[in-house]
Amino acid sequence: MQPFTIAVPEAVLDDLRRRLANTRWPDDGAGWEYGTALAYMKDLADYWLHRYDWRKHEAYLNRFAQFGAEIDGTGIHFIHERGRGPDPTPVLLLHGWPDSFYRYHRAVPILTGPGTSCHVVVPSLPGHGFSDRKAMTTDDTADLFARLMTDVLGYEKFVAAGGDAGALIVQTLADRHPDVLLGIHLTDVGYPDRTTDYSTLTGPELEFADSIREWWTNEGAFNIVQSTKPQSLAYGLADSPAGLAAWIMSFMASGTTGEEVEKRIGRDDLLTNIMIYWVTQTAASSVRRYYLDAHAPLGPWQRTSVPAAVAHPPRDAPLPREWAERRVNLKRFTELPCGGHFAAWEEPELYAADLRGFLRELRNPGRPSGPAPRGSP
Repeated sequence: MQPFTIAVPEAVLDDLRRRLANTRWPDDGAGWEYGTALAYMKDLADYWLHRYDWRKHEAYLNRFAQFGAEIDGTGIHFIHERGRGPDPTPVLLLHGWPDSFYRYHRAVPILTGPGTSCHVVVPSLPGHGFSDRKAMTTDDTADLFARLMTDVLGYEKFVAAGGDAGALIVQTLADRHPDVLLGIHLTDVGYPDRTTDYSTLTGPELEFADSIREWWTNEGAFNIVQSTKPQSLAYGLADSPAGLAAWIMSFMASGTTGEEVEKRIGRDDLLTNIMIYWVTQTAASSVRRYYLDAHAPLGPWQRTSVPAAVAHPPRDAPLPREWAERRVNLKRFTELPCGGHFAAWEEPELYAADLRGFLRELRNPGRPSGPAPRGSP
C-alpha cells in the first residue's frame, strides 16, 4: 500500500480544451425527451471550457488520504480516512456507474467526525477512476474488496455500504464473505428480473415491479448498449469529452433534466465526476463491466443472514419494505425525506445520519437509534 496523489499532466488538460473547443455538434436541437438536450450540452461544454477549474478540484480531492494497492495483480485506488471519535467502525463505501468514488466526498468528513465515528474506505471500482483500467464482474469485485479490507487494511470485520452497482457488490460480499461483515447498508437492493417468481409478490411489490419495467422501457438504453456492445460505445466516449458528458448526463438526469440535477448536486460536482472518467481514460473499462456481468452465470438470489439496513430516497424507484425484506436480512428501513439515486452525494447529512444510526443499532441490538433527521424536500 502506497500513498496516492492525483496529478493530471497539463498536456491532458490542454488536449481536453482543444477537443471541447472543436466539438462537432448535432444539428437537431431536441430536448431531454430524446436524451441529453443540445442546448444544455452546449452550455455545459462552454462552462467546462472557460470557467471550470480542474486544478481547484484536484487540490480538494488531494486533501483526502488516498492510497494505491495491488491485489492479485490489480491496482486499486482508495480513500482511507480515519475516524476521530471513540472506537470507530470500519466502513467500506462503494459507488456505481456513472458516478465514482467522488459520490461520497461530502459524506466522508461527516462519517469520520465526532460521535458514532467510522474509519472510511472509498475505493474506485476496478475499471473506474484511478484504479486499473480492468473491468471485473460483480463477484470478482466483491472478492477483491474483501481482501482490500482484511488482508491489506487489516480489519477483521467491517460494514459495507453502497448504491447502484455498489449495492450489488455489497450484497455479493454478504453472500460470498459473510464472516467479515458486521452489517450492510444499502440505498437500493436490486430489482425484479427474469429470476423473480412474480406469483409470490405482494401488491406493493407488483407496483414496484411495474415501475421498474416502465423505467427500463424509457430509460434503460444505456444498460442494453453497455451489456451488449460496450466496445462500439467506447470509441465515442474515449474520443469526445462532450460525448462522454452527454452519455453520463443522460443517466444522471434520468426522469428529469440536467438543470434539475444541478440544483441537487451542482455543476462543478457533475463536471468533476465526468473529469475523473476523462483524465483516467476509464470510460471504456467502466462500461465493459456491464458486458461481463450480463454474460456471467446467473444463479438464484441468495438472501444472507448478514444484518442489513436500507435507506430509500423518495426520488428513486418506489421501493416497498416487503421487497427489501425479501432481498436482505432487514433490521432497519428508512424512508428518507428527500434525495434521489445518488443519496450520499445529494443529501450527505441524511445519508450519514442513517448509516450512523445503523451502526449504533449494530453495537446495541434491540435499542432503536431513532429516525434520521428531517431534511428539506
